[in-house]
Amino acid sequence: MTDDRTPPSDGGPTRPALRRFRPQVGMDARPRETKPPFEADDAAPAGDADQAADAADAADAADATDAADAADAADAAEWAGATGIADAGGSTEVGTGSEAGVASEQPRQRRRKTVAELLADVPEDAVIVTRRLTKMYGDFTAVDRLNLTIRRGEVFGLLGPNGAGKTTTVLMLLGLTEPTKGIVRVVGLDPSREPLAVKRQVGYLPDNVGFYGGLTGRENLRYTAKLNGIPRSEAEPWIDELLREVRLEDAGDQKAEQYSRGMRQRLGIADALVKRPTVLILDEPTIAIDPSGVEELLLLLRRLVAERSLTVLLSSHILGQVQSLCDRVGFFAAGRMVAAGPLDELAGGADRVVELEVGIDGLPSAIDAVAMTVPGVTSVAPHERDERLRIVTAVTDVAAPLASALAGAGLTLVHLRRRGTDLLELYRRYVPEGLDGRAH
Repeated sequence: MTDDRTPPSDGGPTRPALRRFRPQVGMDARPRETKPPFEADDAAPAGDADQAADAADAADAADATDAADAADAADAAEWAGATGIADAGGSTEVGTGSEAGVASEQPRQRRRKTVAELLADVPEDAVIVTRRLTKMYGDFTAVDRLNLTIRRGEVFGLLGPNGAGKTTTVLMLLGLTEPTKGIVRVVGLDPSREPLAVKRQVGYLPDNVGFYGGLTGRENLRYTAKLNGIPRSEAEPWIDELLREVRLEDAGDQKAEQYSRGMRQRLGIADALVKRPTVLILDEPTIAIDPSGVEELLLLLRRLVAERSLTVLLSSHILGQVQSLCDRVGFFAAGRMVAAGPLDELAGGADRVVELEVGIDGLPSAIDAVAMTVPGVTSVAPHERDERLRIVTAVTDVAAPLASALAGAGLTLVHLRRRGTDLLELYRRYVPEGLDGRAH
């Protein structure tokens, strides 16, 4: 049975009448269950039109329900009061029989943050943003509530062992796999909803880039330009420039199957730059390349970043190779970002003391008495692996006064290095043993 009554008009615009359900004697008075509101940190499954619409509403109007919903809620509350149905904590419930009309108390649920609230701290020049980004495969969590912000013109190193979740993160940024929960924005776009728009502005170099072996390097780049809708007249001079940029101008007309691994990686960078992206994502770009090829590739990336103001996300498990390239790094382990920031800040945050490796031309024990006279030095101890060195611990960086003190004592300094600024050392400090394959 339904009630088709409409509220009296006050002369203004009217809304369609609500068709309300009235419980009958002897029947279950529990109202029909409704879907919960879309959670800001849950991604709507693809293909579900209702949930996708809910997600769009939450993203576009994150701060409140609209006026029509508020009016409907008021009508529902008025009718609920007239029929003895009470609303407690956002859910409506009635009793049956002798309990009919008695309010059922339920705990009020904690309000979840909206998309707008989760993105409120994002700087204006942010290019890549994730908040609570999570990816699960069944019961396995590959990426766990990742919060990441990369700004325009920045080179960010996503560093961690194989299987840490780096590639899964990259795939979500590109829209190649959908998040289970959370928010991701690349150049202001949601890759899950607008993957093609994201790909137009993002160049991607996978860990094992593939080309058509029967085509030359130049022909492979032409093919990519055609796929991106770049006219031939515009593509040809740009391809010539790119081949020069990656030092393949002499090999551009060779078959790609004849290229070495390092040459294919350089061609891959040129391929990623064909569409003139603003963001470059490199997934393990130095893997399986000989040391000279790695250095050549990193020099190329440094030059491209400086000349083209690219924003770069570089994923790698080879820590030392990317140290000089990155403005900031993030240590990834077991799907979680355990630490992130500039190297000097991470070095300062890992310990409250400064450790210096010190070596002289002569007996290492001669360092002890001299070092202890330097203000700020708290201890001197033998190096744990190199008997020729001493470890000087201080509350601040005493490298300069220590060197002066040693010289004043007639000792020749042959080695002086601050510990903790090496990327591998920092990684070992921040990442717990066992999460990166190290033995306990």
